[in-house]
Parts: sequence; structure tokens; C-alpha cells
Amino acid sequence: MKKKLGFTLVEIMIVVAIIGLLAAIAIPSFVKARNTSQQNACINNLRQIDGGKEQWAMANKKTDGDSVTTDDVNDYIKGDTTPDCPGGGTYTYGNVGDDPDCSISSPTAHDFAG
Repeated sequence: MKKKLGFTLVEIMIVVAIIGLLAAIAIPSFVKARNTSQQNACINNLRQIDGGKEQWAMANKKTDGDSVTTDDVNDYIKGDTTPDCPGGGTYTYGNVGDDPDCSISSPTAHDFAG
């Protein structure tokens, strides 16, 4: 007698079902981790902008409410440019004393200062 080697259809279906179950559990965790990472990067960018704005204001003897230009503040930010938003949004610097803002993220740098 000759024995045939290979997997049965039932064995293959069980393996596919297990892989599907693992994917159903893992994918939402990966999406959540990516969103959390983007939010943390955005908050860090807001902190850099706020720090650069404060340094610029101190160096130029500006007070709360004075208007800010991005080019002036970017001299105090690493890379001399506005950081890129990881979510594709845009940053608004605001006036001296106001928190910078991201068009797609609600938290500010001061919400998570620590």
C-alpha cells in the first residue's frame, strides 16, 4: 500500500481559522498603537513649537498677545523648520502666551507637560 502525504481540507481550514482569529485580535491593537504613537509625536512637536516660541519671545522682549511669525520661531526649533505632523495636519503657532495647535489633534503641549 502506498500512503499519500499531505494535509486534509479540514486541517487546512483549521489553520486558516486560527490565523484569522489571531489577525482579528492583533490588528486593532496595531491600529491603536499607531494612533497613540502619532498623537505622542504630535504632542512632542507642539512642545517644540511652544518652547521655540517662548525662547523667541524672551530673546526679542515680546509679551503675551504679541503676534508671532513662523519664520522667526523656526530659528529656535531644531531643523529651522516647522515640524511635520505625523497625521498630516498643520500646526498653528498662535500669539505669544497662547498654546500652539494642530489642525487634527486636540491636545496641546501643556496638557501633557511633565
